[in-house]
Amino acid sequence: MTVMEQRGTYRPTPPPAWQPRTDPAPLLPDAEPYRVLGTDAAAQADPELLRRLYAQLVRGRRYNVQATALTKQGRLAVYPSSTGQEACEVAAALVLEERDWLFPSYRDTLAVVARGVDPVEALTLLRGDWHTGYDPYEHRVAPLCTPLATQLPHAVGLAHAARLKGDDVVALAMVGDGGTSEGDFHEALNFAAVWQAPVVFLVQNNGFAISVPLAKQTAAPSLAHKAVGYGMPGRLVDGNDAAAVHEVLADAVRRAREGGGPTLVEAVTYRIDAHTNADDATRYRGDAEVETWREHDPIQLLEREMTARGLLDEAARQSARDAAEVMAADLRTRMNQDPALDPMDLFSHVYAEPTPQLREQQALLRAELEAEQEGAHR
Repeated sequence: MTVMEQRGTYRPTPPPAWQPRTDPAPLLPDAEPYRVLGTDAAAQADPELLRRLYAQLVRGRRYNVQATALTKQGRLAVYPSSTGQEACEVAAALVLEERDWLFPSYRDTLAVVARGVDPVEALTLLRGDWHTGYDPYEHRVAPLCTPLATQLPHAVGLAHAARLKGDDVVALAMVGDGGTSEGDFHEALNFAAVWQAPVVFLVQNNGFAISVPLAKQTAAPSLAHKAVGYGMPGRLVDGNDAAAVHEVLADAVRRAREGGGPTLVEAVTYRIDAHTNADDATRYRGDAEVETWREHDPIQLLEREMTARGLLDEAARQSARDAAEVMAADLRTRMNQDPALDPMDLFSHVYAEPTPQLREQQALLRAELEAEQEGAHR
């Protein structure tokens, strides 16, 4: 070792033939979020897709309002609303084929419902009833993930395994801006890029990680720029523009399916409601900021475009609202029914083969329950 190396000032010089492994230019996101609605590109948007998006946005908004009301009635323990983020939620669900997998975070119950999961089953975990609440394999939807970003490595593992098996499957993993600061985010993107796994990472940048604003979360030009460091494309999109989010995600899913590897998509949106019903958002943001984002509402943006193109009239609006009310009424009725819970279900689906400790605990609980029943009959 030289004296310079010992002093810690040695800087190795790359050999003359050294070149970057990948040209970073094609990986860089656009300077501004990509938009469709209100631009010339809107004329090319498929009318049938716009109608599907609109119906799901209206239904999703009503779902958020109803679920929030259920927390006030004590029927839900907690609900992280996605009001204002419906375009991201709906687009993420509609862009996938039936064989693909969705990996949601705790705020993505609307995406889970739009994917086809029963609205009551999607809320079961937040109700504190029974495990996940739905069958992940039936719907190709992973369990709602409460720990930040831990669903991302799971998505990479599933997608990589599917490719090794020759299955034509893409995984779409959803995460918030706060989750991008977690180690799981780094590990997932790094592995996905190295393995060229068919994964799409959708970051819903809604401005806050609970009370922590984005400026205290990262110094990067955008969260989409983080993709370049891993060797994958970064895309920046207006998260309240349902048509734009769907188009960008569709391109990313297509690229992944064709063997092009992962993509990181940052959707710039806003969380209109508080973090959850237990949060007081007025402590860290002002009403003026919220009202500014209300003017960029995803439903209103789509309504204006469809009305201008003659794709939406008052009858169609009312039809969408009526369908949403039917869903909300059914949700209220079924959530107001007390679930029939079996304490022995605590031990179901924990391990494929129960461990000795689990069998011992199961036997103890069964004995306690039987003793209680005998005492009640005396």
